[in-house]
Amino acid sequence: MATVEAMTAGRSARDVLAWSRNMVDPALRAVVEAMPPSMGLIAGYHFGWWDEHGRPTTADGGKALRPALVLLSAAAVTSDTCGEYECVEAALPAAAAVELVHNFSLLHDDVLDGDLTRRHRPTANRVFGSNAAILAGDALLTAAFAVLAKSGHGAVQQAIGVLAAAVMDLIDGQSKDLSFEDRADVDLAECVAMAERKTGALLGCAAQLGALFGDGSPERVRSLRRFGDHLGLAFQLSDDLLGIWGDPRRTGKPVHSDLTNGKKSLPVVAALSSGTPAARELAGLYLREDPLTETERARAAELIELAGGREWTRDQAEQLTNRAFAELAAVAPAARPAAELRSLGTLVVTRDH
Repeated sequence: MATVEAMTAGRSARDVLAWSRNMVDPALRAVVEAMPPSMGLIAGYHFGWWDEHGRPTTADGGKALRPALVLLSAAAVTSDTCGEYECVEAALPAAAAVELVHNFSLLHDDVLDGDLTRRHRPTANRVFGSNAAILAGDALLTAAFAVLAKSGHGAVQQAIGVLAAAVMDLIDGQSKDLSFEDRADVDLAECVAMAERKTGALLGCAAQLGALFGDGSPERVRSLRRFGDHLGLAFQLSDDLLGIWGDPRRTGKPVHSDLTNGKKSLPVVAALSSGTPAARELAGLYLREDPLTETERARAAELIELAGGREWTRDQAEQLTNRAFAELAAVAPAARPAAELRSLGTLVVTRDH
């Protein structure tokens, strides 16, 4: 018989993500298969289910972090009244909707950033063309709201509003991120605000939707929203570290990928704002119009670290994760979902891809 400690410790973060993917994939496949073939082919390729000809493959479909947050947030507020994980199926439409929105944003981001590789394979825009990839992203976004609207849940109208607001924040954050590439005067506060919208808003939305579909009280819904917001910004900080120092064998992207287009990511802006000799050298190298060579990208990465950008980013991610955990504790969640949400939070700041 399992011990009480084992029963309350929950599954590992990677096991939770595998469970989340298995739970949400049937709903995602149903959505994609109902699309016009022209869009469905691209969407299914992007999700890793088939190749560009529609032949089945087993490519990486992503981490499924956002649906995991939806499902575990629902479990956190229902397990005390409904039985452990018995109510999470009611939250599946919300989990699918959030994952559809996330992948809409990835398809568009790859076009906007000119990325050619995602999840160890060519991006959809590289295979099918930018215009087709944009339209496939539009189809996923439309489907997200359709899935939510058809759920029949009592909180569906509120949920649609929450998701719509998150999408608007995401788009605004992406717009600001693009505008930063043409500016030399980006300060750290506005860079953080951009990341809160571009990434934090959708993770906050995921936790909030889970609490809503779990029929959580308004106080618990608000605390879980703040939990997701903090975790979302921590996720972006960690993602920015991987964009510079991630191992291409793990990330599926080229080394120093975020430095190729002169992105003003959080480590970069923190370094440029440090007032150090390394920051001054970095500014001379990074803020010019000409793209960086491979050698220059390597030097820029060194300078970002010397100027403290890497350490600042790590520290901020850790602080935000601790704040997220404090909000989670305020929910008074069921033991196992709480432990698994904490495991996901820890993974966010320690992951390598």
